[in-house]
Amino acid sequence: MITMKKCLYIGLLMIVFTACKKTVDSTNTPSFTTSTASTTSDSAANTFIYGAMKDYYLWADQMPTLASTAIKSKPIDYFYTLLYGYDTIDRFSWMDTSATNLTNQLNGINTVLGIKYSAFYADNTQTNVVFSISYVLKGSAAEAAGLKRGDFIYKVDGKQITLSNYQSILQNQTLGIELANFSNSVFTGTGKTINITKTTLQTNPILKDTVIEWSGKKVGYLTYIQFLTSFDDSLRSIFTRFKNYKNTGIDELVLDLRFNGGGYVTSSDLLTSLIVKDLPSKVGAVMNKKVYNNAYTAVLKKETNPDQYFITNFKAESANLGKLNRVFILTSPGTASASELVINNLKPFMEVILIGEHTYGKNVGSFTITDSKSRWSFGLQPITFKTVNSKDESNYGTVNGFTPDYVVKDNVIPFKPFGDPNETYLGKALSIISPVAFKANALEWSPTIHQNQVNNLPLGDSRILDRKDMWIEHKN
Repeated sequence: MITMKKCLYIGLLMIVFTACKKTVDSTNTPSFTTSTASTTSDSAANTFIYGAMKDYYLWADQMPTLASTAIKSKPIDYFYTLLYGYDTIDRFSWMDTSATNLTNQLNGINTVLGIKYSAFYADNTQTNVVFSISYVLKGSAAEAAGLKRGDFIYKVDGKQITLSNYQSILQNQTLGIELANFSNSVFTGTGKTINITKTTLQTNPILKDTVIEWSGKKVGYLTYIQFLTSFDDSLRSIFTRFKNYKNTGIDELVLDLRFNGGGYVTSSDLLTSLIVKDLPSKVGAVMNKKVYNNAYTAVLKKETNPDQYFITNFKAESANLGKLNRVFILTSPGTASASELVINNLKPFMEVILIGEHTYGKNVGSFTITDSKSRWSFGLQPITFKTVNSKDESNYGTVNGFTPDYVVKDNVIPFKPFGDPNETYLGKALSIISPVAFKANALEWSPTIHQNQVNNLPLGDSRILDRKDMWIEHKN
């Protein structure tokens, strides 16, 4: 028996995947091989894993034979031996020893400090490191402590951040944070420690929404960091305000997805529908399609109304902006999966202008697979499908993802607030909308272009905040 619940679509970098909750009873699933071993044994668990992968894994035809696998190894190790070109072709499939933790992660519920940050060398020795905060989650312990975008973290628990510890130094539950001042390209610690304890938090993915009056144009701006169905109505409300702003609505839209690693496909599809030009004329037309392995395709085609599993059509949304001929999307290597799906969805129907860096490159998604008999507590997140747009295009599934139309790097410090016309990414979009207005306004700020960036990928204060993926609402 197979029951399908919420699915998601993710990437894998700092925060993203494509996933869907699937509960599997291996004894009743035709292609699963039963085991005579104890249900608590590694061999039995691995037999379950192999059967599930054979049925749903996108690259099932590339899997090794069951007889050739290390069936007695630990399940967490066994799973990765089944992947096709792990870390090269399949860069995305993963497994969690706790299905409960996995479900919470996919729904934006995590125990975190609540920050994402970029790491820079603190000096020319390229030994010491400083963190520049990219964003702070609403309602987080970091926000309560007064941390904000643009702040610099200089020391943690009295320790200097260095090249050898910068990836692990924020992993403790309670942290003593020392901030730094930045002047004339020099970082100086404040000497004051802020003690912060991580809390369990439901991510609010809407960091900023506003309308900027810019050279006679009304520019809508939205920073959105994860596709969560619980915030779909919030998205609708924002776009309703955009649509009705000063009666006639916004003239341009800047969608900031540079920190968005993915989430629910249905939410990604909703955002597409809110943006696309002249939605009423497209209702019922193809938005995107999904491709599964041969075995699962055959199963789905036997279902009543099988098209629902393969084709997503545009649906009516009263908050659709309606009139825009183009959209500006701000991107980075942290833009993954469901975020890239929005880009690919829109490209056949309007001009999509990408500003920033190349995206992550994830055009595939996954289901969460668990055992309905509760013999094992783990959850599997293997890649189970690929997406294409209405023109059957899906050419961004590489390590370089989508290539930006305008290259901008997030290495200008201090970071300006989201929605500030002088902020590096937004400023570039505004300079395209009205070059004269931007040139005049930009004189107000003299930033430092810091070339000594340790890693061009924003980091999260937990490994969860560094994962990317996409989920789908999938019924069977």
